[in-house]
Amino acid sequence: MTCEMNVVLSYCFYGNHLTNQKRPYWKATLLPLESGATSCLERLGGGVTQSSSRIQAVFRPDFLISSRAAYTGRNLVIGCDLSQDRNGVKIIPIFYGVNLVYFKRTTYVHIFFKNAHLSLSGLVIAMLVSMLFLLLLRFTAPLLLCSLWFRGFCVAGIWHCYWEYDQYRLQGAKISDVGFTTNVKIYLQVQETWLAFLIIVSLGEAVILLTLIFLRTRILIAIALIQESSKAIGHMMSALFFPLFTFVLLLICVAYWSATALYLATSGIPVYKVVALNATEPGCTGINATESCDPQSFNSSKYQDCASARCIFITYNEEGLFQRNLFNLQIYNAIAFLWCVNFVIALGQCTLAGAFASYYWAFNKPGDIPMFPVTGSFMRSLRYHVGSLAFGALILTLVQIVRILLEYIDHKTRSAQNACARFILCCMKCCLWCLEKFIKFLNRNAYIMIAIYGKNFCVSAKNAFKLLMRNIIRVVVLDKVTDVLLFFGKLLVVGGVGVLAFFFFSGRIQAPGNSFSSQNLNYYWMPIITVVFGSYLVAQGFFSVYSMCVDTLFLCFLEDLERNDGSIQKPYYMSKNLMKILNKSNKAAK
Repeated sequence: MTCEMNVVLSYCFYGNHLTNQKRPYWKATLLPLESGATSCLERLGGGVTQSSSRIQAVFRPDFLISSRAAYTGRNLVIGCDLSQDRNGVKIIPIFYGVNLVYFKRTTYVHIFFKNAHLSLSGLVIAMLVSMLFLLLLRFTAPLLLCSLWFRGFCVAGIWHCYWEYDQYRLQGAKISDVGFTTNVKIYLQVQETWLAFLIIVSLGEAVILLTLIFLRTRILIAIALIQESSKAIGHMMSALFFPLFTFVLLLICVAYWSATALYLATSGIPVYKVVALNATEPGCTGINATESCDPQSFNSSKYQDCASARCIFITYNEEGLFQRNLFNLQIYNAIAFLWCVNFVIALGQCTLAGAFASYYWAFNKPGDIPMFPVTGSFMRSLRYHVGSLAFGALILTLVQIVRILLEYIDHKTRSAQNACARFILCCMKCCLWCLEKFIKFLNRNAYIMIAIYGKNFCVSAKNAFKLLMRNIIRVVVLDKVTDVLLFFGKLLVVGGVGVLAFFFFSGRIQAPGNSFSSQNLNYYWMPIITVVFGSYLVAQGFFSVYSMCVDTLFLCFLEDLERNDGSIQKPYYMSKNLMKILNKSNKAAK
């Protein structure tokens, strides 16, 4: 006897509270109740639960041989197609949709929205930790210098290398006894290897120590600028949330580009052809998509010999001047998209630079800081600096277009390239990458000079480049110290929030109340990954504002040193800490 039935399957888990392991199973629901269905399910070996409206049964995952699925809400509608009957039971497909592999993606989306409030709580924690870290830098920044100083006196690595060298030296293990071998571990058991490690580590420690000794003044200046940047952010907290506005503008650019590209791709009159859905049927051999049709007035009764004849959309017509230039219009749309994105980023950088510059050039802080500095800087950028920002964005866009073209050429000619061609293309791509990085660096400092003095892009870029070249050592020291500080800041935020999310979603930390239970979460890695990725974006946004603040105050500091001398007519605007490091002071009025 063969049973036939329609079934709805749900993907579930059962857990072991002792080992905290979860195993998958399938829960089958018969809709509606059919006669003899209980005996069919019992023959499949599943536990059966019967109610007035449906029958449920539990199966192992190997019950399914091949299937198609679609997520409809709470249940997963499955159409199973067994290659052979299983204990005399045959399941008839009731839905054919996307492949079963897409079910896990749908489940991830369902889990994400189900626990969205918990993920958002993690992002809020990341935001608070980032803000607290930036505000406390005015007190904790000197600890960075101390850690770098003690790093120079760190002898753990030197001691370990010397201990290993001494042990193998006493054993008489020499590299001449080993010879050449592909086993790298063998070389770690000879004295010459650890002697080389000892020399390398000692030289590295000596370089760090000498750098700290001879560049101590410049490192102190970098620490003081970092502390001053933390104070500046403390006086204009709205600057930390300005990247959200920039992000919204970028979303608008992406939406406009996508809509324009979609309209261009679907422009023209649609072309419909008569097509036989099943060409193997008798009478359908003559229908080969050569006859045009109108889907509104199509009548399949005209093709009585071919029951599967349908009026199907084929493509859009390519006749006319507009249709023949669609590719050129798509390229123009892509170039405009790159230009708009670079312009939005430039507008954000110039706005933040103007706000932080207004803080530095306030003689009496915070009394002379203008009200709503970020809003005022944004309005000035829109009113006076749009042309300069657009020109700088255009230069960067042209470099990016050349890089894209080079990547396209490399992709199309990869199969025909020899070693020399690959080497030349690799060198060209490396040079263009370096050029793009240099243009971004130059544009960033040019926007700062534009925000300070209001001059055009070319003059501002020239002045910024010359100013930085005159203080190249200070630039390098500040850049490296800031990079190390921001790296450890991001590591603290992302790592701390990630560890907290892991302990929370895995059930090791219980939430207050009964609003969440980790036992109800099948894939706890999904919300953890979401929180970690979101925390990184939050930290990146906050620390990008801080990095812009450091760069702006640094350029203002260099301009202050060159243009002012501490007299009554030209007083210094830098903080007292910076003047103390440089042994400078403002002359008091008589």
